[in-house]
Amino acid sequence: MKPLFAALGLALATLPAMAAEVESRSPHPFNIRDLVMMDRVGDPQLSPDGRFALYTVRSTDYAANKGVTAIYLLDLQQGGQPRKVVDKGSSPRWAPDGNSFYYLAAKDGVSQLWRWGSNPPQAGLLGKTAAAPSQVTHAPLDVNAFVLSPDGKRALLSFDVFTDCADLACTKERLDGREADKSTGTVYDKVFVRHWDTWADGRRAQLFIADLDNADEAPSLLSRGIDGDVPSKPFGGDDEFGFSPDGRTVYFGARIAGKTEPWSTNFDVFSVPADGSMAPKNLTAANLAWDAFPVASPDGKTLYYLAMKDPGSEADRFAITALDLDSGQKREVAPDWDRSAGSLKISADGKTLYATSDDHGQHPLFAIDVATGKVRTVVGEGSVGGYDLGKSRLLLQRDDLKHPADLYVSDLQGKGLKQVTHYNAQRLKNTQMGDAEFFTFKGWNNETVQGYVVKPANYKSGRKYPVAFIIHGGPQGAMSNAWSYRWNPQTYAGQGFAVVTINFHGSTGYGQAFTESISGDWGGKPLDDLKAGWKAALSKYSFLDANRACALGASYGGFMVYWIAGVWNEPWKCLVDHDGVFDTRSMYYSTEELWFEEKENSGTQYEHPENYEKFNPLNHVKDWRVPMLVVHGGKDFRIPDVQGLGAFTAMQRRGIPSQFLHFPDENHWVLKPQNSVQWHETVNAWLKQWTADDGGKKSGK
Repeated sequence: MKPLFAALGLALATLPAMAAEVESRSPHPFNIRDLVMMDRVGDPQLSPDGRFALYTVRSTDYAANKGVTAIYLLDLQQGGQPRKVVDKGSSPRWAPDGNSFYYLAAKDGVSQLWRWGSNPPQAGLLGKTAAAPSQVTHAPLDVNAFVLSPDGKRALLSFDVFTDCADLACTKERLDGREADKSTGTVYDKVFVRHWDTWADGRRAQLFIADLDNADEAPSLLSRGIDGDVPSKPFGGDDEFGFSPDGRTVYFGARIAGKTEPWSTNFDVFSVPADGSMAPKNLTAANLAWDAFPVASPDGKTLYYLAMKDPGSEADRFAITALDLDSGQKREVAPDWDRSAGSLKISADGKTLYATSDDHGQHPLFAIDVATGKVRTVVGEGSVGGYDLGKSRLLLQRDDLKHPADLYVSDLQGKGLKQVTHYNAQRLKNTQMGDAEFFTFKGWNNETVQGYVVKPANYKSGRKYPVAFIIHGGPQGAMSNAWSYRWNPQTYAGQGFAVVTINFHGSTGYGQAFTESISGDWGGKPLDDLKAGWKAALSKYSFLDANRACALGASYGGFMVYWIAGVWNEPWKCLVDHDGVFDTRSMYYSTEELWFEEKENSGTQYEHPENYEKFNPLNHVKDWRVPMLVVHGGKDFRIPDVQGLGAFTAMQRRGIPSQFLHFPDENHWVLKPQNSVQWHETVNAWLKQWTADDGGKKSGK
């Protein structure tokens, strides 16, 4: 087979033997092996009294080619080392009394709800007398997510079920019947046929409620009549549903769109009695745009949630909305805050809401005064991921461009911020990374645009270095002061490259008008910004070698790589395209979330074909000339792999040096550890092949 692969131009990266992690004893430039073996801290949960932290750590089993998630417990009062309390589990959530916690873990291959507790309470949580975990649910189907009631006696559970089934057993029997059937065809009569990386099988994620004191009683369906998913797919979580403070009412978000689901963003917030005595009630029916993430005030009188105003948009500003549950009156809490809020949490006294949002290259945690709408930054630098609130303390997950996530504590104002976990400390000690610096310049229409530069890990003043020019995806996203396990600038800095990236028009964190400016203009304003940003970076940073630069991008960034291949190819020695859009016309008919295509192109392709052709990279193949590496995942249903195959075919037919790296088992992202190593080694080899010289030239020579 090897001669055939060589004839096709396929580069088969040699995977390193990493069955066991070998810790480097001497300093070395940061590399992909460091990245994939790092422990990933997440999902911080603060105990009701503020003393203990629960959180997850995902470690890498390289030989098994997967991550393994465990649950840890840390005493914030006594200090000391964290204790692993669950070897394999996720989603730890404290019981209201703080004497135990619940979590999800598999039993015989099925995700179930479990309880981990101790007697006596609290003091025994870290002691030797802690009770063994006990299985709470014994369902025939996976528990997707859960939320505990305020009194800890009940739990909301999400299961994927056939909505015409009377119970969970019915769904299991139907799935077993399909598995036994030797025929493999499926008939569809509506889209979604597939979504993200999964083919539709007719099931919906539905919301049930279970009595935790009566394990023999089957969970009761609460979301009856809801032809939608709770939580939403593919990325929804337990922040999309919850209880009122008295436990009598359940609030959840869902989209009921029937056959229009793939071109609708009309998610709504519903309420339903926790006893199931009435059908769900739509609280946001008047808004045809996205409503989500409900959070009840501590007194139960107000429901806070996030709301967009533009139907069909997924990148509109999420405004914080307050609904008076007695009068039905709604108001925007912080109308002058020109940022799109993340999911909400509320202080114990009900006076302050907390949310994260992109902001000028950072992803801070903000506090919003409920009465005045005044917004203040609680934790600003870097990127705040998960966080939890106590009566007087914050527990949060934070990272930046040189540090993967660890846990921190502070007071509710963000004062006294202190790091309480130090995962990866030894690995970080032995690695050399590049320093980052943000810069601004005048981009499209003479408007201010931000970018940043990362120096090579081996940087020495007076030398010039090859450049990796990274173009971010989204396109409504940003390259920020954050750690990443996919597009991490330090992996390039560790290979001796400088990194330049630009948060062009369309990026988030610079105001909603800036974000929206890209719609209908994918190859216009952003390209102007990229050109101006490249020029500004070369002018400001003398260590950038303009003659040894390659451009890389994924998703929208991949579209832009295909676009500049035809319209701005002069600066580049090579290109790398990951899961990009090559043909905007066929993309409309092969992707799944049509609302995005229709928003970005002001309508359907058959009604407005000219909009789809305006920035179609396919139409400029005749002008391609720069060597290109194309990467695509076989399970990418957002941008199907025929887009990458088409681009590679174009390169081959034109006789341009090119390679195609295909992962049949990956989606829009490359997630498996060994595939991530192969991705990076293939990309790095491509960059070095086309930017090689005498090993680094002196500035000005």
